[in-house]
Amino acid sequence: MTKVAHHTWPDGSRRSRLQQVGADLALAVVPLTALATTTWWLLELPGGYFAQVAVAYVGLALLLVWHLPDRATAEGLGAANRLTLGRATLILPLSAIAARPVVLAADIAWYIIGVATVALVLDGVDGWMARRSHKVSPFGARFDMELDSFLMLVLSILVWRSGKVEAWAILIGLPRYLYVAAGWVWPMLRAELPPSVRRKAVCVTQGVLLLVCLGPIISPALATAAAASALAVLAYSFAVDILWLARSRSDGRDA
Repeated sequence: MTKVAHHTWPDGSRRSRLQQVGADLALAVVPLTALATTTWWLLELPGGYFAQVAVAYVGLALLLVWHLPDRATAEGLGAANRLTLGRATLILPLSAIAARPVVLAADIAWYIIGVATVALVLDGVDGWMARRSHKVSPFGARFDMELDSFLMLVLSILVWRSGKVEAWAILIGLPRYLYVAAGWVWPMLRAELPPSVRRKAVCVTQGVLLLVCLGPIISPALATAAAASALAVLAYSFAVDILWLARSRSDGRDA
């Protein structure tokens, strides 16, 4: 987990940052609109679909400006975070699908798999760009992590809506949010965790298994098995982190 300072809104610093990243946010509307329009046309959705996508994007923009670091730069979001924002323009149109009781026909399922696969592949690129340019930051790491968590939630809901797996499939996308909520009850869980290759591998595995579940050629039995595997691996990873935090606290170490 990465701690991010909270600030009062609005203030001069936030207005200044909004001006600096305004161009990035405005530019991202272009691919967002293109993908939303394509999705709307393929699924023959009502016009209200665009309103859902727009509300989701405005919410994302407000969160970005709210949590931007105070250190002013002339680069706006920066190259790596711009790519992460680009990933968001792929994910938000899918989230609006998940919010609707649509029938996922084979062609629609393949379309969702294709878009989500691009978003997952780009997940490794933005981090590489940040490291290569020596501009790794807590803000960028948090932005990337939260977007990954949201994508997993969207995919888990779509797996449920596919009809192959029962509603418990949504649990695959909830652990991150349940963990954050639990942190308000147990402060120990709000401590920072060290970087972990295991955690990254579990995230990739989780996404791949959810995409497998959505595959039209995958039977309900295989989809159920894949979803159960994803949930088991995810539960294991969170259990390891929670045990590490508990032991660190009992040993008097600073997590």
